[in-house]
Amino acid sequence: MSLKEEIRNFVVENFLFGDAEGLTDDSSFIREGIEDSTGILELVDHLQEHYRITVSDEELTPENLDSVGRVAAFVAGKRGDCAAGAGSAGQERRTWD
Repeated sequence: MSLKEEIRNFVVENFLFGDAEGLTDDSSFIREGIEDSTGILELVDHLQEHYRITVSDEELTPENLDSVGRVAAFVAGKRGDCAAGAGSAGQERRTWD
């Protein structure tokens, strides 16, 4: 199973109650009401435990955590799986609103 598939499965099972209809790699968790701030923290806890990574407060940004694709790129970067990195280096920091 790919990293994106694992993350998608976690989101579907924990936040969409098994209904993946309409969830794409680019679906915004916050804008589309998939997760709220508590859900983001639950996702981060899962990422830290399952993938054995550390997520700092500075990394809690939409660029890293607001879609399946962004989360997969972030985790891959943290684990050194891709040259593209975590997705937030050199980018302006956005807020969750």
